[in-house]
Amino acid sequence: MATALLEIVDLGDGEVVLQRADDEGSEPLVSIQFSPETSAYLLENNLEVAKAMIQAGIQAAAQLAELANIEVDAQEQEGSTEGRTLH
Repeated sequence: MATALLEIVDLGDGEVVLQRADDEGSEPLVSIQFSPETSAYLLENNLEVAKAMIQAGIQAAAQLAELANIEVDAQEQEGSTEGRTLH
C-alpha cells in the first residue's frame, strides 16, 4: 500500500490546512479556520493548536476504525460458533 506524504500549512489568513505534499492545487483534506478573535486569544499560535486538533482527529479515526474491525470480526465469529457469547 502506497503512503502519501502529508503537510500542515498555515495559509496566513487564519486558516490551517492538511494536504498531500505531492499534489499541489488539490483540495485540502482538512481545513481549520480560526476567527481573528480566536487568533488573538491563541497569541498567534494557530499552527500549534491546529496540529494538536489534527493529531487528535487522526487518533480518534484510528480508534473508530479499530473498533469497527473488532465488531466485524466478532460478527463473523458469531456465525461460526453458535452458543458462544462474546463480551
